[in-house]
Formats: sequence, structure tokens, C-alpha cells
Amino acid sequence: MLRRVHSRCPHVWGYLGVQAQRAGLLLVHRQPPALTRPESKYHMLARHRQQWLLVSPVTAAPAGTRGVGMLVARIVRGLLKIRYLLIGGTLAGGYSIQKSYEDFKKGLPDVGWLHGILPSTEAVDAFRGNMIKFKDKFRDSFSAFEFDAKTKELYGDKMGEFREWFQQRLDDAIKASEAGRAPGDPEPGDDSSALGAAPAVALAFTRPQSTAEDTDKTKQENEALRQKLDALQRELAEVQLKYQRELERVERDNKELRKRLLLRATETVAHRKIKKSLIDMYSEVLDELSDYDSSYSTADHLPRVVVVGDQSSGKTSVLEMIARARIFPRGAGEMMTRAPVKVTLSEGPYHIAQFKDSSREFDLGSEADLKELRKEVELRMLNSVRGGKTVSQEVISMTVRGPGLPRMVLVDLPGVISTETVEMAADTRRAISTMSESHMANPNAIILCIQDGSIDAERSNVTELVSRMDPTGKRTIFVLTKVDLAEENLANPDRIRKILSGKLFPMKALGYFAVVTGRGNKDDSIDEIRNYEEQFFQKSKLFRSGVMSSAQCTTRNLSLAVSDRFWKMVRETVEQQADAFKATRFNLETEWKNNFPGQRELDRDELFEKARGEVLDEVVNLSMVSPKQWEEALNRKLWEKMATYVFEKVYLPAAQSGSAGTFNTTVDIKLKQWADDSLPRRCVQIGWETLEEEFKKFMSRSERRKDHEPLFDPVKHAAVEEALRDHDWEQRAVEQLRVIQLNTLEDRAVHDKRQWDAAVAFLEQSIKDKMQTTDEMLAEMAGPGLWERWLHWRSATPEHRRRAAVRAELERTLHADHDHPPQLGYDEIMAIRNNVKTSCGLEVDSELIRDTWRPVYRRFFLRRALARAYDCRKAFWLYHQAVSESECDCNDVVLFWRIQQMMRATANTLRQQIVNREARRLEKRVKEVLEDWSVDEEKKRSLLTGRRVSLAEELKRVRQVQERLEEFINALQNEK
Repeated sequence: MLRRVHSRCPHVWGYLGVQAQRAGLLLVHRQPPALTRPESKYHMLARHRQQWLLVSPVTAAPAGTRGVGMLVARIVRGLLKIRYLLIGGTLAGGYSIQKSYEDFKKGLPDVGWLHGILPSTEAVDAFRGNMIKFKDKFRDSFSAFEFDAKTKELYGDKMGEFREWFQQRLDDAIKASEAGRAPGDPEPGDDSSALGAAPAVALAFTRPQSTAEDTDKTKQENEALRQKLDALQRELAEVQLKYQRELERVERDNKELRKRLLLRATETVAHRKIKKSLIDMYSEVLDELSDYDSSYSTADHLPRVVVVGDQSSGKTSVLEMIARARIFPRGAGEMMTRAPVKVTLSEGPYHIAQFKDSSREFDLGSEADLKELRKEVELRMLNSVRGGKTVSQEVISMTVRGPGLPRMVLVDLPGVISTETVEMAADTRRAISTMSESHMANPNAIILCIQDGSIDAERSNVTELVSRMDPTGKRTIFVLTKVDLAEENLANPDRIRKILSGKLFPMKALGYFAVVTGRGNKDDSIDEIRNYEEQFFQKSKLFRSGVMSSAQCTTRNLSLAVSDRFWKMVRETVEQQADAFKATRFNLETEWKNNFPGQRELDRDELFEKARGEVLDEVVNLSMVSPKQWEEALNRKLWEKMATYVFEKVYLPAAQSGSAGTFNTTVDIKLKQWADDSLPRRCVQIGWETLEEEFKKFMSRSERRKDHEPLFDPVKHAAVEEALRDHDWEQRAVEQLRVIQLNTLEDRAVHDKRQWDAAVAFLEQSIKDKMQTTDEMLAEMAGPGLWERWLHWRSATPEHRRRAAVRAELERTLHADHDHPPQLGYDEIMAIRNNVKTSCGLEVDSELIRDTWRPVYRRFFLRRALARAYDCRKAFWLYHQAVSESECDCNDVVLFWRIQQMMRATANTLRQQIVNREARRLEKRVKEVLEDWSVDEEKKRSLLTGRRVSLAEELKRVRQVQERLEEFINALQNEK
């Protein structure tokens, strides 16, 4: 059957061969032997059936048994039953997986050459155990061994030297076995060469030999061993560096792949909300905590890496190596870091930097952007230093993103100094120490202690500070910088070994690292520095001699160690911090419910926005004032401010002239001078004061409402005062008013009876107001009257009695002469003095008489003017008929009509200016003031005060921190 399949369907036969091979068998075709004699049909069939045999691939022996045949039959039958779809899917999936696995294997470095160099772990352990057993056995036997007297005499001193030499060699061999063996050394498991050599040497010393030959042989053995150890160290260093280069290559490829993935993810979810990275969420939590407690006085803070070190120790360079960009300003030996800088490292498609309070992104791959970034950092540091200080507590927050960056938060602090220069403030040293202690005092802070390896360890100041803040070393990672300079300057490498093993400084740490952060050239890029660091450790004697291990070298290993410790501490502490803030929130909410029930928890910003809305509503309400209300208010305000000037400067001097012609002339001159000089500007000021009064009336009305909030009053009043103080009336309004007022005052013709009556009423009311003021003045001068003395138990002073006596004499004089001029003559003054002395027995002087005369005469004159005003009520017909001025003595009515018309025109003009322009300008100015205050936290704190505000603010901050913490915890758990 197989023959028929092979002859008729060769492609099927090939497929069966493949399946048989997978089953562990081979199909072998064998040519039939040549016929030597005639055969029967049975023998011919048997011979053809055996042409194809199943052969085992291992032994290549024929397996043409019945079991093998049955196996082949089962294979064929099973293959015919398998579905082609299942076969195709399985083969395709297997091929894809195998292809991916082969590509991954090709990307890994070839390490097969190490099997011939390094022994296995079991062999090293066996060799170490044999060495220790031999050491103990040989020590016991050698100490018990006794020499004869002759041998002791000949080799006594040499035996002591040999014991010391052998003990040292044995210890070195044990140490070498613990570290590893060089190629060509004896196998650890085979102790015949190592353990058998010692008895041979011991036996050799039992017989006399040449001392010089032993010494030369020992030197040769030591030199050979030293050469082997050096070769082993070099090869081990090359292996480590090769692995490191391969790992860096893989990291570069991974960095490029992550960049592409991030870019593709950004393009895919551009229409959706972009998910924040874990480190960005953690940075926001830290910002919330800093805002909540900027003094770092509480223990409820999440981890961050605090970078501390002496000035110019290279701590900023270490941070730049971790961030993979030279982002900080640098100087030669001077203090550059003047304020704490918080750097949040996170992943992103592009290598960029961005400040917390700015939207600008600096391209860290561009040298121009790097230069601008360093200038911006330096400028922010200088701006944060105030009041003559050298350093500042204000934290500068920055985010650095890039593909492959470690995710962590670092805080770079000013360097610790030992001496203050003349350019520094007197308390700079103490301020830096206090700042460093405040950041390191946080029990969750990881301390990255930077020590300059190029100087003597005894000159360090930071190690003592760190050991005091973290005596157990559970939060400290020690970094020795400038190892290249240390290797050149230090003659004893044992000091480096002690430093990196934690035996030199009086401090403890989780780990010790040695790094090289540059060649002293500030223009070197990060790639150049990393290449220099790699080349240094490749050729370093300290590294090859085993002073430092490979895990302690390079900033890359340091970065990985710090990042691992950072996230381990984050996971350990974040839930504790969330629970602490949850308890604080509960306490604050309970206090709010007890003290302010039924009120919303509005913070200072929300309260300010509410107060701003109320102020703007009241400004808008000015448009609801009717024109009649505006004009009445302006008229009232105008006369209130003008009345004194009109009476004292215009009316009284003109009315006391004695003739109508002189009256009109004096009035025209005075009014013209007034309109040209101060009247327009004074009216503009009156219009502004009226606008202010009306605005404050609206505010006072709102304060009387039931829903009034007294908390907003300081904001509203301060904003209005600020806007009114800065507001200026338009300059063209003064010129408009001057023209209108001059034209109005020149008009002397009262047109109708209604206007005449209004002028008379205005005159009468004005005279009555002045008479009331004058009576109050005279009453105050004369003292209490009879009724007041009896009712209120008040008595008159001698001054009051003298003035009352003088007033009585002056009134008698005026009653005797109704046309008395405004001034008293000398004879009249002397007569009054004599009369007062004769009738009352009081001595008065001339000055007292003159002072009393002015209000007495004014009251007498106002009474006569009021009487004329009464007479002029019905004199409009005489005025209209243009009779002689002597028959119609109503010039004062015309004067007050002119004043009244001028005030009406002025009020109308001011009202139009207020409604059309000034109210809107005031509203705009109020908005500007409130807008400026909305970003001024200090101003809002001064205007909005009280326990209600402070409690709401604290409650808001605690809620924000708790929400950030819970969000971060959820993201952290999802990442696990």
C-alpha cells in the first residue's frame, strides 16, 4: 500500500513522511535486491512490502514490526480526520509565536562565551568548603607537628615566616573562591591541585632545601596569582560593561518604541480625555499637600526624593543626569541654587520641561530652549529671594517628561555651606540648614546624600546633618561624586572602599553609589557625560581592583535604585496618608455642621465671586434710576454746594449795594466770573459725588434685605471706593457745561408766571434756610435763654452775657434805622460799648461788637429780603410790563431764577453724561478692580475674614487632598 501511495501520490507521501518524523520515526526507501533465482508470487510480495521500512531516528534500526505498522496506520487515519481549519490556525499561531520568540532571542546578547570562563555555583561552593576544611585541618596538624632539635635550629625562623605566609595565602584563596575564579584556574570541585600542594610544601620543609629557591618560587607563584586575578578582574569588568552597553542599547530601542506607542495613543484618544500618568497624579498630590501645609510641619506627607549636599558637591549634576538634561543654571564655585526646585519626572513622547504655573514647553533636545530654561530657573530663584535674603523657602515646581525617564519626584535644595561670604545675608548658613532639616524631617522623604569624592571626607558638612535627621539610615542613599578626580588624587584606595561600604562616615544608608557627572566642562551634553562615565569605569583601577562593585557604579544604577525605593515607599505610605486626611475631614465637617448649620461650605474664592456678582448687580441697577430722580438729586446736590457761594459772593454784595442798577451790574460780573472760573469744574465734581451717593444708596438698600450677607460688605465697599477713587469724569464735559451755563446765566427774562412763582419759592426757601442758620449762630453766641436755663439747668457764661447785651444794643440800632448800611461806624461802636457798660455793667471791646454785628445784620437783612420776596409773589405783571425797577424791586427773584435755570440745565447735562457714559465707565472700572482682586490672594484674605471662611478653606483643601490621594491609590492598584 505504501508503495502505491509513493508511486501514485508522491505529494501525499511527502506529507506522511513529515508526520511520521514528528511522531519519532523515519520512512526509509530501500531498493529491492537483485534476483538470483526464480521466486514465487508470495516471496515477491513479501519482498516488495519490505522495500519501505520504519526506522527509528535515534538508532536508525528498522522497525518493521506489526506495532510500528499499526502506529503508521493510526497516524494516517488521525491525519485524515483532522479539520483543515484547525490545522491551519494551529500552524499559523505556532509559527507566529515561534517567530516572535526567535526575534527576541536574536535581540539578546550572546553570553555563551561565559560558560568557559566562570565556574558554576555548585563548583564554587564545593571549592570554598574544601578550602575551609583544609585550612582547619592544616592548622591543627601544623600546630601539632614537632620538629627535632636540629631542624628547629636550622629552620626555626623560616618556619615562623612560612606559617604567616601560608596563613595569608590561604585566606586570600578563600576570598578568591568567594569572588569567583579566573579562566585556567583549577576547578572548584577538584581540590587535588590546591589541597595537595600544601602537604607537598609542608613535607618539603621537613628536609633541608635552599631558602633562596623557596623565596623565588613564592614570588613567582604570587606574581602568577596576581596576574590571574588582574586578568579575571579585567574580564569581569569587560563583561559587566558589555552587558551594560547591551542593556543601554535595549533601553534606547525601548525608548523609541515607547515614544511611538505614546504618540499613537495620543492620536487614538485625541477626542477623549487623556489619562494622566501615575507620576503626574502623584505630583498633583504633592502640590496639594504643599498648599495645605507649606511649612512641612506635619507628618502627613507622601514620599519625595530630597537631594542634599555640600555646595559644589555635584548634587545638581546628579539630578540632571537622572533627568537626562542640563536644566539648571551653573556657576564656577558660586551659589546657584537659591530656592528649592521640585522636579517631577514622568514619561512622555517628547523630552520636554514645563513649569507648574506656565503653559510653555521647553524642548530639551534644543540647545536654545535649554538656555532659555536655565535663564528662567535662575530668574525665578532671584525673584523668590526677598528682603535681603540669600535663599528662599518658596518652591519652584517643574515637570520633565520624556520616553524612558524614571517616574519620581525630586527636590533639589541649596547646598550646605560652612562659611558665609560678605555677599550673603548674615543668616544664610542657618537658613539653609533649617530648610534642609525641614524637608528631611518628613519621615517619608528619601534623602539622596551627595558627597564630593575629590575632597577630604573630613571637610564634609552634609553627612553629619543627614546622620542627625536619619540616624538609622532607612531613608538615606549615599552618592559619591567626582570619582574620577578621587582616583587621581587619592593614593590610598582603601578610603574609597570604606566610603562605599559605609565605614568611614558616621552615618548609615540603604545603599552607596559612585558616579561621574562630568569632566568640568559646563558645555558637555548628557550623552557626552554618560560616555565619559562609561569609559572611566571601563578603565578605572578602583573598579578593576574590586574597590567598588558594578552595582554601585554609574548614574543609571543610581537612578534605578532611587526609583525602586521611591515607589516602594509610596506604596507603603499612601494609604496611611489617605486615612489621616479622612479623619481630619470628618472633624472639620462636624465642626461646620455644629457652627454653621444650613449653609453651604463656600471657600474664599467662591465667596469672592458671589460678592463680585452682587456688586455688579448694584452697578447695573443704576440704569433703573429715572431721569427725574437723577435731576432732583443733582439739583439738590448742586444747590447744597452752591448756596454759600451764591449768598456770600453774589447775592449779599449785590443786594447791599443800595440800588437796582448796581445790583444787576454786580450780579452780572460775579456770575460771569464764576462761570468762567470754577463753576463747570465744581459742577462736574458735584455730578460725580451724586453718582457716588446714588450708588451707595443702592448698596445700603441691599444691606437692609433679609437675605443680606454681611460677610460681603467689606468687599463691596472696598471695590466701590477703589473704583470711585480712580475714576475721572471726561474732560470734554467741563467745556460743554461752561458753554451751557454762560448762555443760561445771561438770560434775564422770566418767560411765564409758573417760572416766576418757582423762582419766588426758591428765593423764599433759600432765605429761610439761611435765616435758620443765622438764628442758630446767634443763639449759640448769646447762650441759653430763660426757658432753656430753667428746663435743662444750663447757665450762661460771662461771654454769653456780654454777647447777649451787645446783640440787644445792635438790634435797637437797626430798628431805629431800617436803611442802615452793612458796616458800623466808630461812633456807633463807642456808643454801644458805653450803653452796655451803663445798662449791664459789662466791659466789651470793639472786636466783640464787630463779630456780633455780622450775624445780627445778616438776620436783619434776610428778614427784609424775605418780606420783599413775599411782595414779589404777585409782581410778575409789573415785571412783565417792564415798569421802572424802582416800582418793581424784584431783582433778587430774577437772580435766583437765573441760578435756578442754570442748575436745571447743569443737572440735565450731568444726568445725560451719567446715563450715557459715566455709569458704564464706572461699571467697567468696578469690573477691572474686582478682576484684579480675583487673582490677588492677599487682598481676598484681608477682605474676607472670619472662622466661617477659614473653616471652609481648610475643609476644601482637605477634601482636595483626600480626593487626590484616593484617585492616586486607585490608579496605583490598577497598575499593580
